[in-house]
Amino acid sequence: MKLHRFAAIDIGSNGVRLLISNVIEFKKKETKFVKSSLVRVPIRLGEDVFTTGEISENNKNRLCDAMQAYQLIMKVYGVEKYKACATSAMREAKNNKAIINNIFKKTGVKIDIINGKEEAQIISSTDLKQLIQSDKPYLYVDVGGGSTEFTFFNKGNLIESKSFPLGTVRLLDNKVEETIWKDAKQWIKRISKELQGISLIGSGGNINKIFKLSGKAPGSPLSFIYLNSYYKFLKEMTYNERISELDLNPDRADVIIPASKIYLSAMKWSKSNQIYVPKIGLSDGIIKNLYLGKL
Repeated sequence: MKLHRFAAIDIGSNGVRLLISNVIEFKKKETKFVKSSLVRVPIRLGEDVFTTGEISENNKNRLCDAMQAYQLIMKVYGVEKYKACATSAMREAKNNKAIINNIFKKTGVKIDIINGKEEAQIISSTDLKQLIQSDKPYLYVDVGGGSTEFTFFNKGNLIESKSFPLGTVRLLDNKVEETIWKDAKQWIKRISKELQGISLIGSGGNINKIFKLSGKAPGSPLSFIYLNSYYKFLKEMTYNERISELDLNPDRADVIIPASKIYLSAMKWSKSNQIYVPKIGLSDGIIKNLYLGKL
């Protein structure tokens, strides 16, 4: 048996995450990927970028502090290799290069900005394929603060993948034009037309939280009817009630509503009546690609 420790840093539009995983190699068994530690800090970069076009001085300093902390945590864990990827908000920030250079100078953490296509490819390389039955079509939907990645699978193979600037923080800030919704709808409908009996697979902190609150057994899907009724239930509550009665974090209590709308829209457009919620995402894909030497 051989043990490796890899880390992934996901710098999103609504939060910044550090995932540390143990990668355990066996001589005659399949390699195991076991999550060892997950840390998330609520730095909402998208709130700056989608309104002003750049990351504020306050969030620039907070992000630098987070990278310093993550660098120390990785050192304590004995991480042998890591990858830090920044997505939608950092992609669009006018001052992104200056921020990345400053963070590297102060912390030694190198940040790579990835585009929507790269993000979708990394996510689709996770253990997702183990969940996909070879005789059924699926639409994988990863909802973030700045963008949503849609990936179609059929008969166990990836068909097509696309990223749209349709994210929860953007929606909260009213920065999503109607044409973006129309483009996403047309793209999903075009591919869905050739497929029958599509099931959704959802990833992201919001759908994970909804699934946890549902009390469903792991591996069981949520129905469209359940998700739609829960969406209406959330909308009827105030922001404070979502925090006090549902124990939602303050930075989750607002974005959970637009996130639900995106998942429900994808279900309607693809004529899907159920959504599976495995705990996988960009960070898991980064770890897998690090191990395979693809990053």
